[in-house]
Amino acid sequence: MGYSGARGGLEAILAAEDLVRRKRDHAPAPWASTEQITARFRLAVDRVMGEAGLYDEPTAAAAFRQAEGDTLEASHLLRAQRSTLPRLAVSEAVDPGEMTVLRRIVPAFREPDGPQLLGRTSDYTGRLLERPEGPPEPPTEESARTEVTEVTEVPERTEEQRSPRRFLDLLRKLDLVSEGRTGDDPEPHDITRKPARPPADRSAVLAAMARAESGALVALWYRSVLGPDGDVHEITLGELRHGRLPLRVRHPHTGNPVTVGEFRVTEAEAIEDLDGADEDRTRFDIGYGLCFGHNERKAIAMANLDIANRRFGRSGPLEQLLLLTVDGLDSGGFLEHLKLPHYVTFRSMVERKQAMRAAAEAGEDLPARAAEPTGKDCR
Repeated sequence: MGYSGARGGLEAILAAEDLVRRKRDHAPAPWASTEQITARFRLAVDRVMGEAGLYDEPTAAAAFRQAEGDTLEASHLLRAQRSTLPRLAVSEAVDPGEMTVLRRIVPAFREPDGPQLLGRTSDYTGRLLERPEGPPEPPTEESARTEVTEVTEVPERTEEQRSPRRFLDLLRKLDLVSEGRTGDDPEPHDITRKPARPPADRSAVLAAMARAESGALVALWYRSVLGPDGDVHEITLGELRHGRLPLRVRHPHTGNPVTVGEFRVTEAEAIEDLDGADEDRTRFDIGYGLCFGHNERKAIAMANLDIANRRFGRSGPLEQLLLLTVDGLDSGGFLEHLKLPHYVTFRSMVERKQAMRAAAEAGEDLPARAAEPTGKDCR
């Protein structure tokens, strides 16, 4: 409500909000239901859930529709909605090895244990824009027969194929992994209740990246792998998975873990060569990334930044960037506030410039305070 003091005041604000609703809700195109958005814009819905830190597809789809396709605004709506919900229980820790795999690729090895499951992806499709004239027509019996003859039927996967062994297990068997695991199991840092500040636990950095704005995280990852001359450092993606994990909570009466649902995640493990003077050069370092929904770019960036932060960024610039700048709501909120009135601030800046010019024309020394920035906004 920062414009309440401007000309028009509250009436202008209400009129602007009403214009958004009328243009959105009464558009000539048919109304997009929550189910349609979830089915047709699944990657956008997954991104909203990940950046909001709340896994609920219908609510994320409703936020996406209300935000008119702005994923950052939708994440803001979803995180605000989450703040109104009671915390009834704390979920049990889940082993990612329990994942029912929907997609699994191992770029680092030609014949890993278990199959390569390409799953639902357009990675191998030519980027040609399709321009359908209207909604797709339901298939007829003749078209269905033609499609069967032209397209190879996808075989049903067994339970064993949906739960393949990890590529990391092979590296451990060959004694090629520098183990970062410790004997203790500290409680993960809950960034939703306590902000993380450097130096922070690994769990806090991973949680911050899991909730980060995807584009910001990818850009930071790309900068971290570029050398001073622009060459890309050697990096390898060990394994990438997308699948479903069970959600468990403790039963309030029996105290036993009970499965109450499931959620989809994307998981990545990155491999980096250890070549530092004080590092074990006979082994590899492993980075880890996991985020809500199907968001492979974020998971891969997370895994590589996890390595970079542990090797070079502890209590340094990289950790500060990961903890303090990649959250889309924080950085976007600061940017958005620039659209609010800053009349007093800019007027004081103009007056300082005029005072400095007058002093220069009179041949006087510039006042020390006139050359200092205010450093504060008057809104």
